[in-house]
Amino acid sequence: MIAMYTIFNCIFLCSYWILIALVTFRVLVKRRAVPSSMAWLLVIYILPLIGVITYLLFGESNLGKQRSSRSRIAWLSTVRRIQILKTYKHIFSTEHSAIATSLFKLCEHRQGIGALKGNKIQLFRKTNDAIASLIKDIELAQHSIDMVFYIWESGGLVDHVIKKLIMAAKRGIQCRIILDSAGCTSFFNSSYPNIMRQAGVNVVEALHVNLLRIFLRRMDLRQHRKMVLIDEHIAYAGSMNMVDPQLFKKNIGVGQWIDIMVRIDGPATSVMSIIFSSDWEIETGQHVLLPLLLNTRVMAAHELIPTGHTIQIIPSGPGCPEGIIHQILLISLYEARKKLIITTPYLVPSDDLLHAICTAAQRGVEVHIIIPKHNDSLLVNWASRAFFSELLQAGVLIHQFQNGLLHVKSVLVDQQLSLIGTVNLDTRSLWLNFEITLVIDSQEFSNELEKTQQHYISHSRVIDPQIWANRPYWERVIERLFYFLSPLL
Repeated sequence: MIAMYTIFNCIFLCSYWILIALVTFRVLVKRRAVPSSMAWLLVIYILPLIGVITYLLFGESNLGKQRSSRSRIAWLSTVRRIQILKTYKHIFSTEHSAIATSLFKLCEHRQGIGALKGNKIQLFRKTNDAIASLIKDIELAQHSIDMVFYIWESGGLVDHVIKKLIMAAKRGIQCRIILDSAGCTSFFNSSYPNIMRQAGVNVVEALHVNLLRIFLRRMDLRQHRKMVLIDEHIAYAGSMNMVDPQLFKKNIGVGQWIDIMVRIDGPATSVMSIIFSSDWEIETGQHVLLPLLLNTRVMAAHELIPTGHTIQIIPSGPGCPEGIIHQILLISLYEARKKLIITTPYLVPSDDLLHAICTAAQRGVEVHIIIPKHNDSLLVNWASRAFFSELLQAGVLIHQFQNGLLHVKSVLVDQQLSLIGTVNLDTRSLWLNFEITLVIDSQEFSNELEKTQQHYISHSRVIDPQIWANRPYWERVIERLFYFLSPLL
């Protein structure tokens, strides 16, 4: 009996250390930032079994075998669509501001497509106004309505959107909606999906959370885009989920969520149509025929405005050029010469981004970061604080927004270049999730964005470096603990 126990114990220990060695090898051979690798190794060796399981669940961007195969096929389709779009040379911009030139060149080289000109843009500062505009566009839709959202929660204003979508589907409009499984749990547990599907609205649950497949696909890889396309020539994008801010998460004590949304009418929507078609193919396996995506009728609908705005659409995540949004942010930060304003609900930047922000302030750029006083993630809230000291010492002004959860993700460079989209300054958005960013090269639009950001600043409290330096030591200990975990957040 003792011999059997000894043999079993030896087998268990050998298997255990072989597993540790294999996971360590995977961490070391995976190309990633050194701090991230070190954090994973420390977690694995300090909490061996928990660390190994955690790494297998969240350590690699595993899309799953079926979706990975679809992603490769979708990429080939995307390349063909881009080549077709590029034959319409009149919609591409050849003249940019000095700030945007290198950024647009990078996008053209890595994505295969440049910035598009002649776009009408409207900035919505309030969710109510954005949804009211969207409802009007749904009512006027003639051919198709496509949507992607991370969170969709019924109630209030959202019920009006659902009603209009059902009416559109019944009059023959093709309605396709991609909703993230984790972000829309309560919605998919309600009766609304079946009601919408029965009416002809094609609702797809993206990246389905399945506990039986947790080791086969990374469960926290999410569809984080917020995007609407109507008749392939009107589009919406920004930070807004499909929720009524007066009802959404009322009981967590952070106040109403504050978001912005951009409405685009023009050639840039063709790129967003390509992005949606790729997402749809990855999730459903259904290929969207090229003639339905890009044809003479659609391109003729794009009336180029001589004074219109130039926009670069940047998708990021699985199937997109690796690390492209990280590169775009770095270029934008280093191009700043006068003023830089950043809004983000989750501030857990990479070392490179932190260095770029601090360097901008140290070379005389006026740098503002606007974050919510409280957000919905305790872990991120404490991890963010670990970066404050270095930012404040460099001369960065950190504003804590007091009137709700500021969920806006934006960067404004020298009152000329605007970045708006779904990307938070954290590891998950920068390297993992499906995201979308609009880069708008327009002083006129940037002035509008700056007015919005200044409104946020007027309802914020700036952190005093002296007071911050004298905060309690127990807070510093917690901050450092979560800073250690920041590469994993």
